[in-house]
Amino acid sequence: MQSTKNNEFSSLFLQIKRLKPRKCYLASHSAGIIIITTEVYTMWPQSNFTYSFDMEDVNNILPFDQNRRFNPAFNMAAIKQVINEAVERVRMPTPTRLRDLIRQIRASRTAAEERSVINKECAYIRSTFREEDSVWRCRNIAKLLYIHMLGYPAHFGQLECLKLIASPRFTDKRIGYLGAMLLLDERQDVHLLITNCLKNDLNSSTQFVVGLALCTLGAIASPEMSRDLASEVERLMKSPNAYIRKKAALCAFRIILKVPELMEIFLPATRSLLTEKNHGVLVTGVTLITEMCENSIDTLQHFKKIVPNLVRILKNLILAGYSPEHDVSGVSDPFLQVKILRLLRILGKNDAEASEAMNDILAQVATNTETTKNVGNTILYETVLSIMDIKSESGLRVLAVNILGRFLLNNDKNIRYIALNTLLKTVYIDTSAVQRHRTTILECLKDPDVSIRRRALELSFALVNSNNIRTMMKELLIFLEKADPEFKAYCSSCIVLAAERYSPNNRWHLDTLLKVLVAAGNYVRDDVISCTIQLLSESTDQQGYMARELWLALEKDTGDRQPLAQVATWAIGEYGESLLNSSENVMQISEPDVIAVYQRLLTSLQNSMITKQYALTSLMKLSTRFHSHVEKIRDVIESFNTSLHMELQQRGVEYSQLFGKYSHLRSALLEKMPPMEVTRTANNEDGITNVEVEDQTPSPTNEIGQDSEIQDSNAFLLLLEGNTDNEIISPSLPNNKPSSVDNQDLLDLLGGLDVGTPIIQSSAPTTVVDDFISNNNILNNNMLLSSSTDNIITPETTTVKAYDKNGLQIDFTVSKSRESANTTTITMTANNNTPVPLSEFLFQAAVPKAFQLQMLPPSSTVIPVGGSVTQVMKVVLTNNSAPLRMRIRLSYNQGGTSILDQTEVNNFPSDSWQ
Repeated sequence: MQSTKNNEFSSLFLQIKRLKPRKCYLASHSAGIIIITTEVYTMWPQSNFTYSFDMEDVNNILPFDQNRRFNPAFNMAAIKQVINEAVERVRMPTPTRLRDLIRQIRASRTAAEERSVINKECAYIRSTFREEDSVWRCRNIAKLLYIHMLGYPAHFGQLECLKLIASPRFTDKRIGYLGAMLLLDERQDVHLLITNCLKNDLNSSTQFVVGLALCTLGAIASPEMSRDLASEVERLMKSPNAYIRKKAALCAFRIILKVPELMEIFLPATRSLLTEKNHGVLVTGVTLITEMCENSIDTLQHFKKIVPNLVRILKNLILAGYSPEHDVSGVSDPFLQVKILRLLRILGKNDAEASEAMNDILAQVATNTETTKNVGNTILYETVLSIMDIKSESGLRVLAVNILGRFLLNNDKNIRYIALNTLLKTVYIDTSAVQRHRTTILECLKDPDVSIRRRALELSFALVNSNNIRTMMKELLIFLEKADPEFKAYCSSCIVLAAERYSPNNRWHLDTLLKVLVAAGNYVRDDVISCTIQLLSESTDQQGYMARELWLALEKDTGDRQPLAQVATWAIGEYGESLLNSSENVMQISEPDVIAVYQRLLTSLQNSMITKQYALTSLMKLSTRFHSHVEKIRDVIESFNTSLHMELQQRGVEYSQLFGKYSHLRSALLEKMPPMEVTRTANNEDGITNVEVEDQTPSPTNEIGQDSEIQDSNAFLLLLEGNTDNEIISPSLPNNKPSSVDNQDLLDLLGGLDVGTPIIQSSAPTTVVDDFISNNNILNNNMLLSSSTDNIITPETTTVKAYDKNGLQIDFTVSKSRESANTTTITMTANNNTPVPLSEFLFQAAVPKAFQLQMLPPSSTVIPVGGSVTQVMKVVLTNNSAPLRMRIRLSYNQGGTSILDQTEVNNFPSDSWQ
C-alpha cells in the first residue's frame, strides 16, 4: 500500500515538473500532504508549510517514507483533486498585481493611453467575475477600487464586494468592506444585502472584524439599516474592549446624523464614556455628546450636569506631567482638549451657572498653554471662542482679545487670518478691548496675503467711530491709493459711509470724498458720486472752495478717474462764477482756460459717454455764468449737433436752441439747483450705533416767505408765456407746514404746460412755451434735473413718515393731482440706513373701500446701503365721508434673513381726501 502511494506521488511530481516551476513546496493539508508550485503557494498563504525544495532535488526527497516530516495519513483522491486544480491555476495566466497596474497607469503619456490601459484591465476583471474566480477576487477588487479612485466607473464590482465580505478570511473582509464604503451608499439597493453580514460581523470574536463592520455601518448606513442595527451598536458601546467602544461611539455619532430620533437609545451608554481612562474613547464620547447637544435642546439640558466632569478632565490634562502616549509637541492630548473646549462652549452658552463653573478652567488654559507651537495656538483659539460664546467675566474677555492680538503678530499667516476673522465677530461684543489692537490691525493692511488684507479692511471699518475717524480715514486712504483694483470699489464705498456717519464737519467730509475720488479712480461706485454731489449741494458755504479744488483735479489727466471728472464738471457748472471771482485763488483762472479743459474732456477718446454728457450740460450752464466767451461755448455745443452718439447729438441740438430763438429762457432754465434733500444721520454717545434723524420741519422763514415765492413763480410763468395779460391762479396755502418741493415735480409741471392746465389759464390758443416743448423737445430729463425749481409753482406736497424700524425708513410724499381734484398722488420713498443692502424688497398697501388705489411698479427691488427706492401710488376718492387710512406690508431680505412687517398709516393731511 505504501509503495502504491509513493508511485502516485511520483507521478504527481512528474506532472508538476513538466510545468518547469522554479520552486515547489511540501505542505500539510486537511487531506494530507500537498505539493504545490510557487504560483499556487501565493494562493494559500494560510497553509502550514513544512518543507520546500528545488525541483532538481526532488529525487533526494523521495521516497516519502524516508522523510521524517512526512505524514502518510492522507486521502489520495483529495490530494489528486487539489493538485489538478493547482495545475490548472498554474497554466492560467496570473492577473496583474496592483503595484504593476499603478506603474502602467503612471507611465501613460496621454489620457487616451491611460484609458486604454484601464479599459483593458476592466475587461479582464469583468471576465474573472463572470468565471467566478474566487482565487484572485481580492486582488481584482483592490485594482478596481484604485480605478474608481481615478474617476472611472467601477459599479460592476459591487456584488463581488459582498462576496468578499461574506468570506471568513480577514484579508478578504478588509478589501470587501473598503469596496462597500467606496462603491455603495444608501441610494443603492445592493447595500441592503450587507445588513446580515454586518450583523454577523458585529458579533464576531475578533475585534478587528467588529471594527470593520462598525466603520462600514457608519459610512453607508441608511435610516432603515440604522434602526435595525442601532441596538447592536449600543451593546458594543458597553463592550469591555476599548477599541470596540471607540468604534461603536463613532458609529453611533454617524447614526444620529442620519436618524436623530435614535438619540435616546445611546444616552445611557454615552454618559458612561466620560468615565473612561482611555483617551481615544474619551474623544469619541465627547464628540458624540457634542452632536447630541447641538441637535436637541432637551439633551443639552440633560448634559449640563456633566460640566464639572468635563472641567475635571480638562484640568487633569493641563496639570498632568509628561505622557509619551498622549504628548504632542509638549502638550498633553491637544485633540481631547479641543473637543472638551468645544463642548463647554455649547453647554455654557446663555447659561450663567454653567459659565461660572467654566471661568476658572478657561483662565488656566489661556494662561498655561504654550504659544510657541501650533498645537498650543489651536487650544488657545478654541479657548477664545469658548470665552466669547459663554457668559464669561469681562476680564476674561479682555484676556481672550489679547490672545487674538498676539495671534496678529504671529509669523504664520493662517493664525493671523483666524485672529482677524474672530476679532471681526468679537468687535461688536467688546469694542473697547479690540480698539487697543487698532494699530496692529492697520498693519495687517500691508500684509502680502490678499485674504488677510481683506479681513483687516473689514475689521478696520468696524472699528471706526467718532473718536478715531480722522486717524482711521488717513490710514484707509493710504491703503486705498495702493490697494489692488479688487479692493478699491469696496473700500471707497465704506470710506464714504463712514465719513457720512462720523464726519466732524462738512469741510473735512468734502475733502475726504475728494481724496476718495482721486485715489479710487474708475473703481468708484455710483453711490459715491451721488453722495458727493448731494453733500456739495447742501453745503452752501463750501461750494466755492470745492469748485476750486475740483478744478485743480480736473486740470490734470482724468482719463483714469471718470467719476472725479463727472463730479468736477457738475460742481463747476453749478458754481462756475465762484471759480473766477474768488479772492482765494492763488493762480488766476480765466474763462478760456476753463473752456479749453472742457474741449479736451469732450473730445478725448478716454472719457466715457456719461462723462461727456456731464461735461456738455455743465458747459451749457457755464454759458450763463461766463460773460465774455459765450459764443465760444456756443460753438463747442453746436459741434455736437452731428455727433454719432445719439444722446450727445440730442443734447447738442436742444441746447443750441437756447442760444437762438429761446435765448431769453436760458438764464432762467439754467439757474443753480436748490439744495438737495438728504437724510442725515446722528451718532449716539458711544459713537457706535447710528440713529436716523430727519428734519421734516421747515424753518419759519420759509413759512413767512411763502407769498413772495409764489409771486416770483408767477413772474417766471409770465416770462415763459411772453404775455402779461394772462391770469395767474396761485394755489391756496394749506394749514400744515409744507415740505421741500421734490425735483421730480418739475418734470410734471413743465411737461404739462398747455392750454388746459389748471395752474395757468390763458386765452391764447397756443403759447411760445407750448410750441417750444412740442416741436423741439428741449426740456429733456437730464436738463430738467439740473434746472431750478425755486421760481416755478408746484403742487403743495406734504411728507408723512410711515415707517421707521430696523434701519428701514419709509416716507410718503403726498400731493393733490392737477388732473383730478379727487386724486391724490403718494410717492413712497424707502431709505436703507443699515450697513448691508436690502434685497427682495416688496411694498404692499391697502386702503378703505371709500378709496381706490393704483400702485405703479417700484424703481427697484434692491435698496443699496445709504440708497433708496421709490414707488408711486395714486389714490382716488369715491366717498367724501371717510378719512384716508392705509395699511402697509413690507417684506425684504437683510443679510440672508427674511423680514416681514406691517403697520398702519393714519396721519395723512386732511386735504389729501377732502
